Amino acid sequence: MTAHQTHDEACHKHDTSLVSAAHATLHCLTGCAVGEILGLFIGVSAGLGPWATMGLAIFLAYVFGFAFTLGPLMRREGLTLQQAMSIVWIGELVSITAMEIGMNVTAYAVGGVHAKSIFEPVFWIGMIAAIPAGFLAAWPVNYWLLKRQLKKCH
Repeated sequence: MTAHQTHDEACHKHDTSLVSAAHATLHCLTGCAVGEILGLFIGVSAGLGPWATMGLAIFLAYVFGFAFTLGPLMRREGLTLQQAMSIVWIGELVSITAMEIGMNVTAYAVGGVHAKSIFEPVFWIGMIAAIPAGFLAAWPVNYWLLKRQLKKCH
C-alpha cells in the first residue's frame, strides 16, 4: 500500500502487504475483543471456572467477530446473511481462531481468568496483555489469508 493509497483502494487491488494485514487484523480484533471481554467479564462475575469462562469468551468472540464483519458487508453490498457468510466464513474462522488462541493462552497464563472478581487488578492485567497477544497471533495469519485470497478486506 503506497502512502497515497487508502486502505479500501489497497484492498480492492488485492494488496497483501503487512499493513493491509494489520488493518484486517485490527478490524477482526474489534469484534473479537468485544466478545472476549464480555465473556470474561460475565464468566468471572458469575464465578465460573477458568475453562467455562474461556469457553464463554471464545463463543462470544466468534459471535461478535462474525457480526462485526457480516453486518457491514450485508448493508454495504445488499447481501443476505447466507451470501455474506459464504464470502467471509473461512477467512474469519481462521483469523478468529488464531486470535482466540493468542488471547486465551495469554489471559490464562497471566491469571486474568482465575480472578475472583473483575475488580482484581489481575483481571485487567490479563485483558491488557491478551489483546495485543491476539493481534500478534492473528496478524501473520491474516497476511497469509489475504495473500492466498482466502480473506477479503472488509
